[in-house]
Amino acid sequence: MTLTRRSFLASVSLLTLAPRAFAATPAEPFDHTLVKSMARDLASRPYQMRADVPDAWKALTYEEYRSIRFRIDHGLWAGTETPFSVDFFAPGLYFPRAVQIHLVEKGMARLVGFDLSMFDKGPEVPALPADENLGFSGLRLRTEMHRPGETDEFCVFQGASYFRAIGLNENYGLSARGLALKTGDPDGEEFPEFIRFWLERPVPGQRNMIVHALMDSPSVAGAYRFDITPGEDCVMEVEATLFPREDLTHAGLGALTSMFLFDASNHIRFDDFRPAVHDSNGLLIRNGAGEVIWRPLANPRALQVSSFVDENPRGFGLMQRAREFSDFADLEANYHRRPGLWVKPMGDWGKGAVTLVEIPADQEIYDNIVAYWRPAEPYAAGSEVTLEYRLTWGEEPHRTALPRVIRTAMGEKTFGEGRLVVVDFEASPLFDDLEALEPVVQSPHAEIAAPILQRNPDTGGARLAFSFVPGETELVELRAQLRRDSEPASEVWLYRWTA
Repeated sequence: MTLTRRSFLASVSLLTLAPRAFAATPAEPFDHTLVKSMARDLASRPYQMRADVPDAWKALTYEEYRSIRFRIDHGLWAGTETPFSVDFFAPGLYFPRAVQIHLVEKGMARLVGFDLSMFDKGPEVPALPADENLGFSGLRLRTEMHRPGETDEFCVFQGASYFRAIGLNENYGLSARGLALKTGDPDGEEFPEFIRFWLERPVPGQRNMIVHALMDSPSVAGAYRFDITPGEDCVMEVEATLFPREDLTHAGLGALTSMFLFDASNHIRFDDFRPAVHDSNGLLIRNGAGEVIWRPLANPRALQVSSFVDENPRGFGLMQRAREFSDFADLEANYHRRPGLWVKPMGDWGKGAVTLVEIPADQEIYDNIVAYWRPAEPYAAGSEVTLEYRLTWGEEPHRTALPRVIRTAMGEKTFGEGRLVVVDFEASPLFDDLEALEPVVQSPHAEIAAPILQRNPDTGGARLAFSFVPGETELVELRAQLRRDSEPASEVWLYRWTA
């Protein structure tokens, strides 16, 4: 099971749309209650898939589609006092069903009409049928960030319910989703789609932008409101109201999707000049009890699902802690500049589990990591569920007072049996006296040799090393933490080793 990455979008030039293109439909009153009413109405009726765009659009090759580029001078609100502008993406190829996009001004909404003259296209692109009602495949938000007088992109909504954002001076990496359904299930995953968007026009001087979205899927309809503030970190306040058509027995809230191919823990499987390849390298959890957990990601040989049972989690996210160019040595992908993403529930989310799905992958073009909150109780058909949460995209979108794990590596022991594990913790005043620290290493599946704790002169932090003998065991769960006077002196490090 693999999820195709849409990373090619990051290579498309920065492009835009003029405020002159509107479909010949009257403006209508709008507020978010209208989106909820639409979602409620959709859920009351059997699901009906939207029609595809004309065949000529779907038949475009990858190179042809890439050459259809939005024109900067056609950006919505470009060249006005509005502090944001919006680009639009053409439909076709991987995006066979278009979305409708509306502009909201002074409480009135108007449909943005499609116009092929909004785009430049290469000479190889064939003639394409288009009218103002064709629609788009998605949108991109831009604003002035660090270049006075010029705009930079910071957020994209495109494909199913996927969206992604970046903080200052970062490159796109992992994505979020409005909702994940049945991820990793034997019968296959369901991908809800955002089918309509409404963009509220910001006033001069406004630093945030409001985006509304209507979602539909065979199992559920939904209404979403995103309050998006770009900056050093990009922060989104999300309100989601779900209307299940049927019982949602496997729903993923605050769903994140990323890529992990290899690092020092499994490099032997990949003949590659780079020391690591990944958009994210760990799952960070702050559970309801306040415990801070770091779970390094893995690229397993078979699908594996890990559940971290909890009640009212304080937050979770996928992080990219490798931040130096030398961690990847990749001049093109710039993996060291990919953002982490932290999900902070607002209010109580009840009982459930932070769920991590790791999917085997042999190339970096595949998103093979999914993380989300799975409620313990299904959402019943016919119910209405409203959730609020904050998404923070940035270099280190969540920090705690505890020293972080900054590297995990393992391999066969040079002398003797078993596997050697090395865990590096960042420098901290808690490590001034290593003899005062107690390394606690545990496993229910294998015997652990006495751990060794040393100073790492390169990082100034502490290095924990230990070994275990898996024998014939196919799976070994490992847990380690440094403690001082019986109190936590580091994050909890968790790992699942598989044969």
